[in-house]
Amino acid sequence: MDKNRRNIAKLLSLGTLLPSQMAYSFSSIMESIPASGKGPIGMGLEHPKKNIEKLYNNAIVNDGLIISRNWNEDSFKALAESGYTGFNASVDSGNLEKGLRNLNNWQTIIKENPDRLILGTSADDYERAKKEGKVVVMLGFQNSTMVGRSIKNLDKLYDAGMRWMQLTYNERNYLGDGSTERTNCGLSDFGVEVVERMNELGIMVDLSHCGKETTNDGIAYSKAPVSINHSMCEALHKDHPRAKTDDQIKAMADKGGIIGIICLGYMIGPNLGTDTTLETYVNHIDHAVKIGGIDHVGLASDFAIQGLEATGATRENWYVPRLTRFKPSYKVQWPPWIPELDKPDRYLQVAKVLDKRGYSTGDIEKILGQNWLRFYKETLKP
Repeated sequence: MDKNRRNIAKLLSLGTLLPSQMAYSFSSIMESIPASGKGPIGMGLEHPKKNIEKLYNNAIVNDGLIISRNWNEDSFKALAESGYTGFNASVDSGNLEKGLRNLNNWQTIIKENPDRLILGTSADDYERAKKEGKVVVMLGFQNSTMVGRSIKNLDKLYDAGMRWMQLTYNERNYLGDGSTERTNCGLSDFGVEVVERMNELGIMVDLSHCGKETTNDGIAYSKAPVSINHSMCEALHKDHPRAKTDDQIKAMADKGGIIGIICLGYMIGPNLGTDTTLETYVNHIDHAVKIGGIDHVGLASDFAIQGLEATGATRENWYVPRLTRFKPSYKVQWPPWIPELDKPDRYLQVAKVLDKRGYSTGDIEKILGQNWLRFYKETLKP
């Protein structure tokens, strides 16, 4: 930053910049100075603070994963409060029949609410939604069990509206191993075939719950960029099976992919409310940006748009069942949420912290949604 200041001062003194160049250069310098910093060339001017609310309202905001079951008017109310432009809806999977039925159910919700929702099939849908004050719903699954053993089922799911699919959940399936499977095998031959067909159709390959070697293979075998649409950094939350290593984040980014940092509190770190807070969440963003680059990091909830507490999660109905549903390595905690993230305006709160940490307007906009848009443009097909 000091070097930039010296360069612009030198150019100004020599009169070598045109007026438009002077404005651009000065703006670039000011943008690079944290809000608490001083103005350039020792002028002693405070850097003008960004209006984060205005920035957020004008930005495209996308959630990498919303649990979308039991969608109702409370969901619509929370959506109106969220500032979202779009979200990846996690549709219940199961077998092919159930998967198609659930896709069709969501298609019905979208068709019955044309003034509020748009079915997501391309990046252009997000630009349109922003202009029209609507929200894009991108349909997909957190497992590939609907595919069964037939590659042709991918085409049926695509025709029904699926645009993203996680290759495995926590357990092994026909494609590969999940994150808590005892073994650590990569993609099966059929798994490689599925990835190839997903690339051909324009279905996003998601690796969030995949085991380590399945994640590595997914990145390696996919010809298109891949998503890790709701995960976190292993470097900051050691030995959690759902976290991704620095090598995986870098490999994903090198091929044009994106990681959505998960808001589910117990995924971020231990001792929620003390050691793990909103600041810890943003630490994961910082680390992912450091490893993968500013163009490859986004945001993701992994719960209902309203938040867990608002949807009635209790120790008895949420926490206790997960003690048997998930292995101890999942490190489930109660309560599982970070308070600022467990409400519809969660990403406005994230944007405020990013601003305090010195992120530029453009970089905040990238993390809020522009990185997802870039990814969609490179993976979805018209």
